[in-house]
Amino acid sequence: MKKNNQTPLNIAFIVDAFPTLSETFIINQITGLLDLGHEVTIYASTQPPQDKMHAVVDQYRLRQRIYYYPDFPASKVWRYLKIASIILLHLPRRPLRALKTAVFCTRRRKTVPPRVLFWLLGFLNRDFDIFHCHFGPNGLRAVNLKDMGVPGKFLTTLHGYDVNQYPREQGMHVYDALFKNADLFTANTEFTKQQAVKLGCPAEKIRILPMGLDLDIFQYHPRKFLPSEPVGILTVGRLVEKKGHEFALRALAQLHARKKNFIYDIAGDGPLKDKLQKLAAQLQIDRSVNFLGEKKQQEVLELYYKAHLFLLPSVTASNGDMEGQGLVLQEAQATGLPVVSTLHNGIPDGVLDGRSGFLVPERRVDALAQKIEYLIEHPDISSEMGRAGRKFVEKKYDIRLLNQKLLRLYQTF
Repeated sequence: MKKNNQTPLNIAFIVDAFPTLSETFIINQITGLLDLGHEVTIYASTQPPQDKMHAVVDQYRLRQRIYYYPDFPASKVWRYLKIASIILLHLPRRPLRALKTAVFCTRRRKTVPPRVLFWLLGFLNRDFDIFHCHFGPNGLRAVNLKDMGVPGKFLTTLHGYDVNQYPREQGMHVYDALFKNADLFTANTEFTKQQAVKLGCPAEKIRILPMGLDLDIFQYHPRKFLPSEPVGILTVGRLVEKKGHEFALRALAQLHARKKNFIYDIAGDGPLKDKLQKLAAQLQIDRSVNFLGEKKQQEVLELYYKAHLFLLPSVTASNGDMEGQGLVLQEAQATGLPVVSTLHNGIPDGVLDGRSGFLVPERRVDALAQKIEYLIEHPDISSEMGRAGRKFVEKKYDIRLLNQKLLRLYQTF
């Protein structure tokens, strides 16, 4: 692992379930910082099932760096006694921090959930230079550490769900304390940034920093369309409303009616699986559609390499949930795939419309079908778009360049 010439930073990553297959962008940041010689500790809310895991998790021994939310006494009396004993234990060594924590626990015992409170107490004996929180709700929990006298700078990365659906559910002022007390924010797209500003985030506190990918892993592969073979179409994404799988199926049904020969692979799992499988059968394209379930990174790579084009028709869900960056679009472009997606939130930041792919309005089945058919019928243009997409991702989404930018942010605020 490479070292840099500057003083190593001690960084705490505050995340949700970890490690997960769907959030490789967090793993990429962590491993990149480790490669640069910095120390990273991961604080996760829950431990996901371990049956499928990216190889890099074991390669970097990330599980040895994870702390999960601790257990706490069910009895309120025992809970208070446990809190008091923890504070008293740290009083001789860190009196100011212990006293501030005692005041915090007294004032906030009714507003901070016990599970979160015991998690916060775990930081009494730990010192970090940076607290990097992924997703707004984690930033909101972690910024309480300032009131407890825990030193360090607080950065929160906003992704999309946290500035769209979450405020709709919890109230538009849910982040007031976070925006006031955190030191810096990053947003993965201009759209995410503007949503945060609308919610009250000071514009001078927020920077755009996309999520990146390892271009040594996502390598460029030229594609060839063979008339005797079906066209390979791929979507990677959870089976949830905002991914727009329904509109992909309806668009492909139009192509099927026009005698286009294709195989559509969908990598991902989720609550809409049964509904989507039934829809594929109703549209009489189920023999051309494969629901593959959740896949590891190497398995996803193999799917990218055998496909001819990538499809992600994202939409705004009925509950307000929206796509953030749509990192799979950059992964697909990195491997040389032309992409078809939608004019949805931050997606236009990550696709060169008309050059590396096509973007159409949300829920426009006819437009999706037209663009997919155009790429099938113009393989030379598809190849040209694949090359343009690779160059675009190399310039804007290389994880090594983005981690250097992240490091400069750490060192300047």
